Amino acid sequence: TQRYDRGKPQADLQAGEQTTKRGTTIRFKPDPEIFEVTTFTFDVLANRLRELAFLNKGLKIQIEDERDEKKLTFHYTGGIKQFVEYINENKTAVHPKVLYFEGGRGDTRVEVALQYNDGYQEYVFSFANNINTREGGTHLTGFRSALTRTISAYAQANGYLKTFKGTVTGDDVREGLTAVISVRLPEPQFEGQTKAKLGNSEVKGLVEAIVNDKLAQTFEEDPTTARKIAEKCVHAAQAREAARRARELTRKKGFDGEGLPGKLADCSERDPAAREIFLVEGDSAGGSAKQGRDRRNQAILPLRGKVINAEKARYDKVLSHQEIRLLISALGTGIGPEEFDVAKLRYHKVILMTDADVDGAHIRTLLLTFFFRHMQLVIEQGHLYIGQPPLFKLKRGKTEKYLLTERDLEQELLLQGTAGTSLRIGGEKGTGKTVGEERFRRIVADAIEYRRIRDRLAKRGAPAAWLDAFVRHRPLGRKRIARETLLQEIPRALGLPEVEFTIRSETEETLMAAGAVNGEERLLNLNLFGSGEYAKLVEIYAQIEAFDRPPFALVAPDGRERPAASRDALVEQVFLHGREGTTLQRYKGLGEMNPEQLWDTTMNPETRTLLRVTMDDAVGADKIFTKLMGDQVEPRREFIATHALEATIDV
Repeated sequence: TQRYDRGKPQADLQAGEQTTKRGTTIRFKPDPEIFEVTTFTFDVLANRLRELAFLNKGLKIQIEDERDEKKLTFHYTGGIKQFVEYINENKTAVHPKVLYFEGGRGDTRVEVALQYNDGYQEYVFSFANNINTREGGTHLTGFRSALTRTISAYAQANGYLKTFKGTVTGDDVREGLTAVISVRLPEPQFEGQTKAKLGNSEVKGLVEAIVNDKLAQTFEEDPTTARKIAEKCVHAAQAREAARRARELTRKKGFDGEGLPGKLADCSERDPAAREIFLVEGDSAGGSAKQGRDRRNQAILPLRGKVINAEKARYDKVLSHQEIRLLISALGTGIGPEEFDVAKLRYHKVILMTDADVDGAHIRTLLLTFFFRHMQLVIEQGHLYIGQPPLFKLKRGKTEKYLLTERDLEQELLLQGTAGTSLRIGGEKGTGKTVGEERFRRIVADAIEYRRIRDRLAKRGAPAAWLDAFVRHRPLGRKRIARETLLQEIPRALGLPEVEFTIRSETEETLMAAGAVNGEERLLNLNLFGSGEYAKLVEIYAQIEAFDRPPFALVAPDGRERPAASRDALVEQVFLHGREGTTLQRYKGLGEMNPEQLWDTTMNPETRTLLRVTMDDAVGADKIFTKLMGDQVEPRREFIATHALEATIDV
């Protein structure tokens, strides 16, 4: 073993104990003086490791997050062919088999995999030496050039253009295309520090030659696939022409960005970097927003009803939708491969402002779908935001406080409910142990966090009352517990030594045990015991265990007592005491606020909360939009069934 600190060895290499294991273990801890963020994000790491497993055929990679139960294994014997299948999952393929080409010259190797689906979006990912070249480069240019030339020539030669008087363009052949291009070369030349674009000029010709040759050969050998691809591209060309005509009609009606829509309340500032636009749900809230805004740099565009689902609709249908046309006109970027230009964006903050109910969430999702599918650069360049209107207003006398979430409300009630109070543990009034305000507040804060984690775990396969019993039982508080020990200790923890638990089923995510309790079979997910959340539950209980001796009583500053028979009941008494003398209003719609309230809570840069929409994983984002907003019902039903218990539904 050898330890390094900022790249410098701290000691000589030391021999360890003998072992039959082979390989290298590297432990890396981020230096807070170098890294602004030192917390590892599981999803970001998993996405990158999945990419590497696809790009390196047969490589097996495992990632495990010891903070909780997350563990994934990536192993793809099909390489980038499986990568394309993974991206196209939940999409309807135009041709069943993924087309795969490989070749090279000297030490440079090229792999290409592609498949068309019946959608309208292009998803092409390029890599050089396993590095994701997000901005493309010479390898991507060569691929696109060859693809356009080969398909256009095939369509022309085989009569697919007889009924269409135009030509098939690069945009047409990329509609509905999913492809992965991977090149390996000894001396890559990247543009910029981020290595986002490959610059080796010789790679363009090599990729172009391989794709030209292999794709033409595939079309000769498999005319059915060739016909389906050619028809798909010709249909795209016809739709492009229809969209062009729709754009011309749009211009004639004054929606081209030069004549701004009448519903838009624009601002006086001319610098796009200082301007922001709020896309507001409904005319009522739009009216309040127009009155409450800062007219110098804040524009308001009310949107009526639900916008079209851009995941299901073809481009020309999207363009014909009235609210979308208003939006395109207001933003000024144009739309479509030929016209969209993010540099023309008139506002560098585009803020979605919808109600905090189910309809508001749906409208926000539809707008996010539109931006993801048709204005993705607005997201990538950090211009899209989600406004966070408050969920509650807590009024005490003349003082008003706005709270964004349920958790914020709990925190406020905790502070108010313990102010000047004390806690009596055990005994009757005037007896028992007394805990002062500060310690009381910490106990209740721990009890709230304990309840939050316990209730989350309860949704994943263990009743809340059982979890309370488990954390009190010492043998079930260890970090690593053997399966046999678990099965023995669970009945003891529940005070049911006569009950026998046995393994019922096992998958990667669940290890279900079953036992007959009071004549009824009960199931328990044993994997919960190895999770980070269960460990956190045990840790929190250790902090409050000494005080978990009911009955309790909250003692108010005036001596009044609020009795509680349990820890959960004590939390509720604190909340009730915090509510005394207050008025709590829950907002469901932006229209419930007057202009001043809307400004104070959601629009004032000094007091508002905005969430920037980011896209760390384009493949993952594509899959989730396809699954939730696409045509196929079954994947959406499975997603809802899997995550139903995690949902917070406001009825």
